[in-house]
Amino acid sequence: MRRRLLVALVLVLAAAGGWFWWTMPPAVAIALATTGPALRAVYATGSVEPVHWARVGPALRARITQVLVDEGDRVTEGQPMARLDNREAVHRAEETEARARFAEEDLARIRTLVTRDIAARATLDRAEAEARAVRAVAEAAQRRLDDYIVRAPAAGVVLRRDVEVGEVVDTPASLFWIGEPRPLRVTAEVDEEDIAQVREGQRVLLRADAFPGQVLTATVGQITPKGDATRKAYRVRLVLPDDTPLLIGMTVEANIVLRQAEDAVLVPPAAIRDGRVFVVQRETVQPRQVELGVQGPRAVEILRGLQRGEAVVLDPPAGLAAGQPVRLRP
Repeated sequence: MRRRLLVALVLVLAAAGGWFWWTMPPAVAIALATTGPALRAVYATGSVEPVHWARVGPALRARITQVLVDEGDRVTEGQPMARLDNREAVHRAEETEARARFAEEDLARIRTLVTRDIAARATLDRAEAEARAVRAVAEAAQRRLDDYIVRAPAAGVVLRRDVEVGEVVDTPASLFWIGEPRPLRVTAEVDEEDIAQVREGQRVLLRADAFPGQVLTATVGQITPKGDATRKAYRVRLVLPDDTPLLIGMTVEANIVLRQAEDAVLVPPAAIRDGRVFVVQRETVQPRQVELGVQGPRAVEILRGLQRGEAVVLDPPAGLAAGQPVRLRP
């Protein structure tokens, strides 16, 4: 009899324990809403270049015989920078010049014969036309000799030289880059999905591998009216300040600032579920609809619906309801 009572007591306690276990409030982790800076920006990548610059290439295919300038040299507009092998062109120019002189001498002879009525007027007309044609060919051949000299299209500094004597170069090649070291700009590409939000004058935050941990600034200066249909991007010019440490050719990551708040209400992303947060009040939770702002990997901005210092549930468990008690996860 005593044994039966003992077994019954154990069963009752086990049943009571099971009931207590299943009715305990769920254990949750919480975080306090804080305030801090929130930044909404459009991301882009670009490279640093001078505002005034130009690529210099040959007008025709030929071998380089002379390089007349080096990197860092200042050149004037029209100054020779390199010479191409023009021997064959010189021979052609000499040949056409000789033909032109012969045609002009023949014209003078025929003109004398016409004045003496020995030759017909039609013969003189043909001689004049031929002399003009041959002279035009000779002058064109002479002008083409200048194509064998690579000249500076504008005044500036030789920023880069990519040619050596003996190389065979063609028209697509860029032999030199010339320009002014200051002022500088960033030419960036912005995705077509974001370009409608970009405006001239917006502030830009830059990061470059050459300056780790340092945030540099720029300003949106120009937006190309026509985008690239293949790349689905628009070109945006970012104006750099005169004291920028960036150098020509560096690549940068750009964040074009659309909106910035210094005292935004922030919560961890894990606190958001279906546009709501669960606020802990007196050991119970209350779901609250919130308006989200900037969403980052570490924090989400709450525009409306939550105040600084309020506690919210992280990773709210499924089935969490209004007024339900909760306990802090140990």
